[in-house]
Amino acid sequence: MEFPAIVAPDDGVGRQAVARHAQLTKPLGSLGRLEEIGVWLSACQGNCPPRPITRPRVVVFAGDHGIARHGVSAYPSEVTGQMVSNFLAGGAAVNVLASAAGATVRVVDLAVDGQTFPAAPAQVTRYKVRRSSGRIDVEDALTAEETEEAIAAGRSVADEEVDRGADLLIAGDMGIGNTTAASVLIAAVTGAEPVAVVGRGTGIDDAGWMRKASAIRDALRRARPVRRDPAGLLRTAGGADLAGMAGFLAQAAVRRTPVLVDGVVVTAAALVADEMAPGAREWWLAAHRSVEPAHTLALTHLGLDPVLELDMRLGEGSGAVVALPLVAMAGRILAEMATFADAGISGAPTETPELDDQPAP
Repeated sequence: MEFPAIVAPDDGVGRQAVARHAQLTKPLGSLGRLEEIGVWLSACQGNCPPRPITRPRVVVFAGDHGIARHGVSAYPSEVTGQMVSNFLAGGAAVNVLASAAGATVRVVDLAVDGQTFPAAPAQVTRYKVRRSSGRIDVEDALTAEETEEAIAAGRSVADEEVDRGADLLIAGDMGIGNTTAASVLIAAVTGAEPVAVVGRGTGIDDAGWMRKASAIRDALRRARPVRRDPAGLLRTAGGADLAGMAGFLAQAAVRRTPVLVDGVVVTAAALVADEMAPGAREWWLAAHRSVEPAHTLALTHLGLDPVLELDMRLGEGSGAVVALPLVAMAGRILAEMATFADAGISGAPTETPELDDQPAP
């Protein structure tokens, strides 16, 4: 599936934001990464100072994975469908965090191993590709047609949200076994060995860790021949939920909409999305660093420096939602803080740094 060329965030507006920071009533750089994030947000919006974030939207992509049958999770596959119902009832962690941060949550079922959910709105199952994805240590996750369908679904969801006014997007994940598939994708793209990407996921014991390591080793052996083919990689070792997330993240960049990237599963999808749509990563801000070892490998490969380190590993988009208020604060600093001239304070810097001198957010 082809994506149009990605247009980078507006470098000129970013320079204006850097110059404005130099005129605000504080020593330049004294707010640390908040300043860098504000510059990134201005560049993404093409506006300095940036506009307030008024409609942040979380989209949780749900799907089961056949590899869960290999004993790689502390929970059975049935939990995926049960958690979808929990999201819809507003009882999950991401619901609570999103409410506190001023965001709303949407759930998309791409491959949950179930039919429907009680009182589920039609938009939850509208894009369903299949029930569960294949067991990736011995078979492909998807067919070629299903892979294209899932990527297209993610693109459509991104378009729907932007068309409805979303001004910042967050992808979340829900699927028992998804950290195993994510770890395989990360190892395939970064060239890491299986043992370097194996984490505890839902909290597996040592025996579960060994089963997971074995599954990742076998799946990676199947995935390496297609590691330079993004769609082939998603087909072989991903799943409908991961393919949907990849399409969503790439299309958000096409639509010039900033994204807060969550944990290891979403970042695995981001690795593939940036392969499908080179340059998409410039529209993304890494919200946090998961304790999953594969996450640091993926972030390093993308050149993304996480905002928070809170030892989180839940998924759902939860870490990204926690970082959302900081992004809003960074924008409001540029928009609402007085300049030296406004406040009648002397001592404003006479030189402003170049944007190239600023570290990436």
